Amino acid sequence: MSFPKNAWYVACTPDEINAKPLGRTICNERIAFYRQANGQVAAVEDFCPHRGAQLSLGYVCDNNLVCGYHGLVMGCDGKTVSMPLQRTAGFPKIKAYPVVERYGFIWVWPGEAEKADPAKIHHLEWAENPNWAYGGGLYHIKCDYRLMVDNLMDLTHETYVHSTSIGQKEIDETPVNTKTEGDHVITNRFMDNVMAPPFWRANLRGNGLPDDQPVDRWQVCHFSPPSHIMIEVGVALAGRGGYHADPKDKVYSIVVDFLTPETDDTMWYFWGMARNFNVKDTNLTAQIREGQGKVFSEDTAVLEAQQKNLLLHPERRLLMLNIDAGGVQSRRIIDRLVAAEQPQKLAA
Repeated sequence: MSFPKNAWYVACTPDEINAKPLGRTICNERIAFYRQANGQVAAVEDFCPHRGAQLSLGYVCDNNLVCGYHGLVMGCDGKTVSMPLQRTAGFPKIKAYPVVERYGFIWVWPGEAEKADPAKIHHLEWAENPNWAYGGGLYHIKCDYRLMVDNLMDLTHETYVHSTSIGQKEIDETPVNTKTEGDHVITNRFMDNVMAPPFWRANLRGNGLPDDQPVDRWQVCHFSPPSHIMIEVGVALAGRGGYHADPKDKVYSIVVDFLTPETDDTMWYFWGMARNFNVKDTNLTAQIREGQGKVFSEDTAVLEAQQKNLLLHPERRLLMLNIDAGGVQSRRIIDRLVAAEQPQKLAA
């Protein structure tokens, strides 16, 4: 297994389950999500104990999920409530999953339910602050989610993969610094007195700033387990303080990346951008979301091809360079968490 299960993962967005149940595989667990009549979200194993049908193909009645095959009524605790003309007291209980709706996402804990603590969900200041705006989307990607961890913790690839949007030669010409604080990995790169690439020129205009002057640009990537990456990005008019510049002289955003494993080699990628400038401009939000979506689709093509190549050559040893430090250190944390969940072997 390549992912910890005793952790909170983003499973979906609220609009995906407003009307009908949603079937989604998370960490190799097939789960049915649905909204109860009381407004609460529930999640149970997507398996009817009667004949193995997918409960997610059924419908919601009051606070229960009704199987669309023979009408079995499943409670949110995994116990069968009833079935037409049948005695259900002896029906086996299916797995129910801890689930929390917070920050505009539905979070699920696919591991041991008794260990699920909602307090462990990362605090997202931008999601509750009216001085921030957010827009994002979802991609299904056919790759090991750890390849995306590598991708996001080393942004050197932007020069090549995203040459027409956010890439520029100064990225791979500027050293990256990496440090680890507990389970928190941070990489940063600061580029002074450079010209902004197209994506950032558009953002400068969106905040009423000139787009034809040199800027100071920054990228600060934060990895937190199990697989969440927040990237502080932005540009400020050169010489105004860079990262610490006055808000009137810069555009500052947080690239939001929730990487949720589906299987060992497929993933759900919840992406977006939170910004603290011109937050009421919905057209700007849509423009940024469209531009960012194109950027991440370029990543998707590269990563899916990389996954195919790695599966064809499992014996090949990959090279590790200094620019890979962020991904390497993040993977070490993931490996430690996965190992901690494995049954301990008894000494002979």
